[in-house]
Amino acid sequence: MALVVDAKDFSHMHRILGTNIDGVRKVPFALTKIRGVGRRFATLVCKTADIDINKRAGELTSDEIDQIVTILQNPDQFDIPDWFLNRQRDRKTNKMMQIVSNELVQKMREDFERMKKIRLHRALRHIWGIKVRGQHTKTTGRKGRNLGIPGIVCK
Repeated sequence: MALVVDAKDFSHMHRILGTNIDGVRKVPFALTKIRGVGRRFATLVCKTADIDINKRAGELTSDEIDQIVTILQNPDQFDIPDWFLNRQRDRKTNKMMQIVSNELVQKMREDFERMKKIRLHRALRHIWGIKVRGQHTKTTGRKGRNLGIPGIVCK
């Protein structure tokens, strides 16, 4: 099935919160490219912004993109329930919040450094380069070094 849209109204790439969004994909699935946004949260954002979930991301107007960014950055203003957010009761602020994009990487790094500082067992397993989340290690995981937080090098 071909995508039939007027070329002047369609954009193959959008830049939302520092992430390139594929314009050919449907809006909720395109939004999942942003770190910290899953399929359910992306669908909820689209419904909150009154955007058709069958619409392609390339068909979004600048007003709709601004509305999506506003909802992603301030979900509490749009009556999104607290249990839907990905950062519940932050250690410093004790607030419920949705963290996306580069802020998510920064918060994960801060949490990891805090765990290392207080010598938490989970942090020690990260440092040692062994499985963190309760997996069996006797016979599995001998080749690659899998860690609980991908992309963070423990040294």
